[in-house]
Amino acid sequence: MTDQKPQGSIVQIARENGTQDSPEPLDLPSRVRELRKSRGMTLEQAASQAGLARSTLSKIENGLMSPTYEALKKLASGLEISVPQLFTPPQREKVNGRMAVTRSDEGTSQATTTYEHEMLGGSLTKKQMLPYRARVRARSMDEFDGWVRHDGEEFLYVLTGVVRLYTEFYEPVEMKRGDSAYYDATMGHNVISLSAEDATILWVTSLT
Repeated sequence: MTDQKPQGSIVQIARENGTQDSPEPLDLPSRVRELRKSRGMTLEQAASQAGLARSTLSKIENGLMSPTYEALKKLASGLEISVPQLFTPPQREKVNGRMAVTRSDEGTSQATTTYEHEMLGGSLTKKQMLPYRARVRARSMDEFDGWVRHDGEEFLYVLTGVVRLYTEFYEPVEMKRGDSAYYDATMGHNVISLSAEDATILWVTSLT
C-alpha cells in the first residue's frame, strides 16, 4: 500500500474544486493602457516620454499593431518599468469577507492506511492553502511505501499525542502537543504516532 496517492489526492481534489485559478492570457493593449493611466499620463505624455509617436502608442493600446521589441523597450522606459513588467498581469483585488466555519467532525473525511484526513474549510473555493486535521494511524515507517511528496510548503502542528516527523534530509524529530514544523513539501516526509492512542495533527499545505 502506498500513502502517496491518498496524500496527493487531497491536494488534487482541492485543485479540481477550484482552489487555484487557471492563468489567463495577458491582454497587452489593456495592460499598457492600465499602466499609463495608473501614472496619470495622457497618450501624448506617455508617448513623448517613451520616444514614440502618439499614433504608435494609440495603436498599441487599441490592439491595432504588435510592437517590436525596440518599441517595447522604449515604452517600458517611458513608464519607468522593466519590459517583463509589461507582460506581468496586475495583482487581482483581494476578496474580502470570505469565511468558512467547519464544526468539529464536520470536515470532509478521507481515510488511508496510515492517516485519517479531515479537510477543513471545504466550502471555500480558490483557496491558497489547504488546511486539514489528521489522525495519525501509522506506528512505523514500515507502514509507508516510500516518502510522501507533493508541491508547495507545509505546516504541521501537533494537537494531541506525540508524533515523530521523518523527512528526507533531516534526522527524525519527536514532537508533542503544541510543537510545530514548517517544511518544503517536495522533500519526502512521513509522520508516525508514538502515543498509545492515535495522535492528531493540524496540517496546512500551500497550493501555490
